[in-house]
Amino acid sequence: MPLNHDLASLVARLLIASLFILFGFEKITGYASSAGYMEAYGLPGALLPLAILVELGGGIAILLGLFSRWAALALAGFCIVTALVFHTGWSGDGGQGQLINFMKNLGVAGGLLLLAANGPGKYAVTD
Repeated sequence: MPLNHDLASLVARLLIASLFILFGFEKITGYASSAGYMEAYGLPGALLPLAILVELGGGIAILLGLFSRWAALALAGFCIVTALVFHTGWSGDGGQGQLINFMKNLGVAGGLLLLAANGPGKYAVTD
């Protein structure tokens, strides 16, 4: 049975966007702990507003289908960078979890690249 491309694109955007919107808001509500987490990995906490903007802004853009190709590219880059910075500690305790998170980030980046290549579908504010 063929899948309706525009409907599938809408559902995919909703699912992908929910991830980034949730974690963007989580960074706002847990600002100090999010900044501390970044600093523990050698990044300045001053970058947290940028991370929130990318996650929350990009997630909302994808949800609405507003400049979603650009938002998808930005979030794909974000996923790859966060995988490389935060999820490469595969040895020792928690190594399996880090590997899983690394691979999930790369998988989400792949889905975002498909969105960037194929566009948001018919049910979007703009392509």
